[in-house]
Amino acid sequence: MYAVFKTGGKQYRVAAGDQVRVEKLPGSAGDTVTFDQVLMVGGDALKLGTPLVGGAKVEAKIVTQGLGKKLIVFKFRRRKNYRRKNGHRQPFTALQIVNIVA
Repeated sequence: MYAVFKTGGKQYRVAAGDQVRVEKLPGSAGDTVTFDQVLMVGGDALKLGTPLVGGAKVEAKIVTQGLGKKLIVFKFRRRKNYRRKNGHRQPFTALQIVNIVA
């Protein structure tokens, strides 16, 4: 069985036992998180939401909170002596999918 849920402005397709990185969520490692914005549940019978599937939820456990790989943002204007260098590390939450309730 798999499900598509929405969090942080993005959609994720997951099955029980999967690990997924999502936008940062409040909580610490070991906490349980429940997502009730389920758009689709697949498996034996497909359930599509309009826009959400009623009564469906995805239960997950927070594995870690962390920062992603560093990205370099470099702005440059030729012949104007303009250079700006900036780094960015996007925070994330790693989740272990525990259960999908249809």
